[in-house]
Amino acid sequence: MIPSPSHKAPEHGGRLRAAAVRYGIPLSEWLDLSTGVSPFGWPVPMLSARAWARLPEEDDGLEDAVAAYYGSSNGLAVAGSQAAIQTLPAFFPRSSVVCLSPLYNEHPHAWRAHGHAVRLHPSGDLRGALAFGSQHIVLCNPNNPTGHRYGGGELLETAASLRARNGVLVVDEAFIDVSPEVSLAPIAGSEAAPNLIVLRSLGKFFGLAGARVGFLFASTELRHRIASRLGPWGIAGPSREVAQMALSDLAWQRDMRPCLRSAGLRLTRLLEPMGVVGATPMFTTVAPARASMIHDFLARAGILTRYFDDGALIRFGLPASEDSWGRLETVLASAQHHVI
Repeated sequence: MIPSPSHKAPEHGGRLRAAAVRYGIPLSEWLDLSTGVSPFGWPVPMLSARAWARLPEEDDGLEDAVAAYYGSSNGLAVAGSQAAIQTLPAFFPRSSVVCLSPLYNEHPHAWRAHGHAVRLHPSGDLRGALAFGSQHIVLCNPNNPTGHRYGGGELLETAASLRARNGVLVVDEAFIDVSPEVSLAPIAGSEAAPNLIVLRSLGKFFGLAGARVGFLFASTELRHRIASRLGPWGIAGPSREVAQMALSDLAWQRDMRPCLRSAGLRLTRLLEPMGVVGATPMFTTVAPARASMIHDFLARAGILTRYFDDGALIRFGLPASEDSWGRLETVLASAQHHVI
C-alpha cells in the first residue's frame, strides 16, 4: 500500500535547531554528535566566479574526478545519495524488498512510498534475507548504525542470486571512504555485476554534507533512465566545483584516513562502558540500559546524539576538538552516576 500524504517522515540526526528549541539551549552552546559527518571537513577554498554565474556543465571535469576516485566510469552524480535513494524504487515494478535493519531509514521509507512490500531483516544475515525469496535487497556497508561490515564475496554472491530473480542488490557505502579498497563501486553495473547498485556520498568522509553531492554506480541503462528523470543541472555549480577539487586532493585523503581511524578508536574506547555494538571510524553505536534516558540526559547537557528506537541504540559521532572530547567525557561520567 502506498503511504498517505500524512505518513510520518523518517527522523534524522542533525536536527540541531529543533533540539535547541526543545531543550532551551542556544545553538552556539551545543556539541552536535548526531550526524556521523566527519568534523574534520575538506577545507573549501574560494570558488570561481564562473561556478556561481553560469549553469553547471557536465564537461567541467567532475566526471573524470569521480572515475579516478571511485575506480569506475559507471557513476552518476546526484544531489546527495538521498536523491538516488528516493528515486531508485520508481524504476522497478512493485515487488518485495528486504532491507537489512537497522539501517538508514530513508531506504525502507522510499521503497514503501513507491508501493513496494518492505520486510525488515536483522543486519548481517544475508543468507536469511535471500531465503525470503524477495526480489531486491537493500543494505548499508558498513552498516549505519551498527557498523557491521559485509564481505565483498558474499555481496557479489548475493547480487548473483538476485540477478536470477531479475532483482537488484543496493549497497549504500556512505561510510566506506576510510577503507576504499573494499568498495564495490568499481564493479557495480559492470558485466560481472550488472544488477549491483552502489551509492556513495561526499558528505561523510569529506565533511561536505551541505554541498549535497552523491554518486550512484549502476548499469548504463539504469543511470540514463535516472538521469533523464532527474533532469539537467541537478547539482549546483559551486557544489560540482567543490566535489571535483575534494575528490582530486589525494594528499588530504591520505592524511585524513589515519586521523579518522585514530579518532574512531578513541571514541569506541571511551564508550565501551556503555555497551558498544559496532563502530566505523566516524561513529560508534552503543546499546546501554535506559538508552532513551541517557540520550535525553546528554541533550539536557547540550550534547546531541542520534537515538534509534529500533534496538534502543545511541550513535555518537566524532568530537572536533580536545575541548569537545573533554566535555563529552565529563557529561558521560555524570550520566554513569545519575542514569546508568
